[in-house]
Amino acid sequence: MGRTILTIVGVILALWLAFSVVGWVLSMLKFFFIIGFFAVVIALVVTLVSKSSRRR
Repeated sequence: MGRTILTIVGVILALWLAFSVVGWVLSMLKFFFIIGFFAVVIALVVTLVSKSSRRR
């Protein structure tokens, strides 16, 4: 009986850990996507400002 209960608790903990890891990975990817988006926007703004200052 004790072994069955420990097996069930182990499976529940493994599932909890798996879902936590999936959440962490998705959160990290979302964070990297946002940082990358801001980097692209800043690079485009710097490029446009530098091109407009050359024309003068």
